[in-house]
Amino acid sequence: MHALNKKLLAEIEAGNVTETENGLYFPELGLGVKGEYFARVNGGAWEKEGTNLITTEGFAHILNVALGAKAKPTGYFLALFSGSATPQANWTAANFASVASEIVSMTEGYTDATRPVWTAEDTSTNSIDNFVSAAKLTIATSSELNVTGAALLTNSTRGGTTGVLISASKYASTRTLQDGDTLEVGYRLSLSV
Repeated sequence: MHALNKKLLAEIEAGNVTETENGLYFPELGLGVKGEYFARVNGGAWEKEGTNLITTEGFAHILNVALGAKAKPTGYFLALFSGSATPQANWTAANFASVASEIVSMTEGYTDATRPVWTAEDTSTNSIDNFVSAAKLTIATSSELNVTGAALLTNSTRGGTTGVLISASKYASTRTLQDGDTLEVGYRLSLSV
């Protein structure tokens, strides 16, 4: 496994990875990686929310935890943002809050003091997600809240700059929420060969 970890990291660093509409593809290894964000409001139907980007920092983290010797963090957390920037591979936890315009207000955002936890169910397939225990946020706003995307990080602090930014997704269209709405956020990560 250590050899695969090194090979994947080398492929990422060498730029031997192709971004497709279905995610990332490593042609030399025949491996595809795909992440998807979903949301629903007030218990409605789940809707896919745009195309996911796993950052370079996120890939290194996934490989080092799954196949290397790095310890798993205490948790993974979801963040919402309102900026217009499209996520980039070089985004990190250190710059995410500023480049994405993370929503950090508890009066013009959501009422939780921290980023909500992403609680994944163990899997026996090629994908893992948190749909059984989706993150639930209560929206607080004096008029309306515009959400343009979501991200997955290893730090629970809203606006925090430590940890790892695993992935980010700009939604296909802005989601406009009202005061008191309940927003559920789901994230699924899949591997294919």
